[in-house]
Amino acid sequence: MVDSWERARRILGEAGLDPGGLAHLAPLTGGTYNTVEELRLTDGGRYVLKVPPPAAVPGMRHERRLLASEAEFYRSAARVGVPAPRLVSLGDDFLLMTACPGETWGDSLTDRERTALRTELGGHVARLHGVTGPGHGYPSGALGPLAPDWRTAFTTMFDAVLDDARRYGARLPRSADAVARTAGSAYGALDEVTVPRLVHFDLWPGNIMVDRSDGGARIGGLIDGERMFWGDPLADFVSLALLGDIRKDEAFLAGYREAGGRAEFDAPARLRLALYRSYLYLIMLTETVPREVGAEQERWVQEAVAPELVAALDEIEDLVATGRLTP
Repeated sequence: MVDSWERARRILGEAGLDPGGLAHLAPLTGGTYNTVEELRLTDGGRYVLKVPPPAAVPGMRHERRLLASEAEFYRSAARVGVPAPRLVSLGDDFLLMTACPGETWGDSLTDRERTALRTELGGHVARLHGVTGPGHGYPSGALGPLAPDWRTAFTTMFDAVLDDARRYGARLPRSADAVARTAGSAYGALDEVTVPRLVHFDLWPGNIMVDRSDGGARIGGLIDGERMFWGDPLADFVSLALLGDIRKDEAFLAGYREAGGRAEFDAPARLRLALYRSYLYLIMLTETVPREVGAEQERWVQEAVAPELVAALDEIEDLVATGRLTP
C-alpha cells in the first residue's frame, strides 16, 4: 500500500518544493473518482494533490487521463485571469496544484451575496468561454484525438456514455437505444458550433469556492476542472443550473453578457442545451454503477436525475417535431 506522506514528499520534491517542509496532509472529501489530499507546508504554502485510481478500477470511457484535462483547464483559466488553482506539477500519476481560498458555495449566503456572486461568476465563465482550443472534444484523448468539428466530437462523447450504460447495465428511464434515437434526431443543431471553446462542464456549487477573507463574499476559485472539453460553451449552462433552468438565473446571465458572453435561447440553442442536459444526466445515472454508490445516493439519482433526463429527451422530441430540424 502506498504511503501518502511518502508519495506527497516525492511529488513535492519533483515539483521543486521542499519535501521536508510538509507539515500537514489530510484527505479532502467531495470527489468521487480521484484521491484528493490537502498539503500544508511549514512556509505557509497550501496545495492540493490529486491521484487517479489504479487502472483496474472500473470507470467510464471518458474518465481516462482526467488529470490531463484538469491541467489544461487551469492553464487556460490562468491565461484569462479567472480565479482557479494554479498548476504546479503534472505527472502520469498525479496533479499538484495550489489551493484556492475560501469554502465551497453553501447555503449560508444572503440573497444580496448570492446575486453578487452569481453576477461575478457569469463574468468569469464568459472569460473562460473566450478561450479557444485546437479541436473539439476531450483534450485528454480519452475518446481519441480531437475532432475537426463539434458534431463528430459530441456524438462520440454521447455514444461513449451510452456504451458505458449498456456495459454496466445502468438503470435508465428509457432504453439506451431509445435515448440514442432521440438524441440522433437533434444532431443537426450541433453544426451551428464552429469554434471549439473551453467548457468546464462541472460548475455546480460544490466546485465554486467562496472567499470571505476580505470581509465580503467573492469567488475564490473554480475548481475540479477534470471534466473540461473543447466545444460549445452552451454546455456549461447545464451544471451551472444543475437540475434547473439557466434562463431563470438573471444575475448570472447579466454578468455573463456584460463580460461579452453570448447567451441566446432560440430553438437550435434550446435543442443543443437539451442534448447537453441529456449527456450530463446520462453520466450521473451511469456512474452510480462503477462508483458502487450506496442505496441513498442511488435513490436520489433515480428520483431527481432520471426525470430530468426524460424531460430533456421530451424537449428534444417536441422541438424536432415542431421545428422540422434535419438530423
